[in-house]
Amino acid sequence: MEKTLNITKALSDGNRLRVIMALTGYDELCVCQITEMLGHATATVSRHMSVLQNAGLVKSRKEGRWVYYRLSETFPRLLLQWLNDSAGNADEINRDKEKLKAVVSCGLDELCKTQRQRRESRSA
Repeated sequence: MEKTLNITKALSDGNRLRVIMALTGYDELCVCQITEMLGHATATVSRHMSVLQNAGLVKSRKEGRWVYYRLSETFPRLLLQWLNDSAGNADEINRDKEKLKAVVSCGLDELCKTQRQRRESRSA
């Protein structure tokens, strides 16, 4: 029962649900791409990803300075199908899909540079 509770708690947040829906369209996404899609600070996104990972819904891998996330192979397929059926065409999910198209087409170095510049201009 604890596993079920962890999964439902992880999916009870709209941002985490948006990430899951985004990952259904890609083999994997870099944390900087997820950050750009959500429009939140990297630390906030990392906390969301940690909750999803602790619930066994996503897996991560590190490659150099990049951390990539993908849906876990143990993600309950019936749950994923239900999420797609119930939320897959929500306006916010459709906006995320469009935003991700642009984000994914941008190189990771360029994306991170842009994010770094934004952070520096906010702190100045």
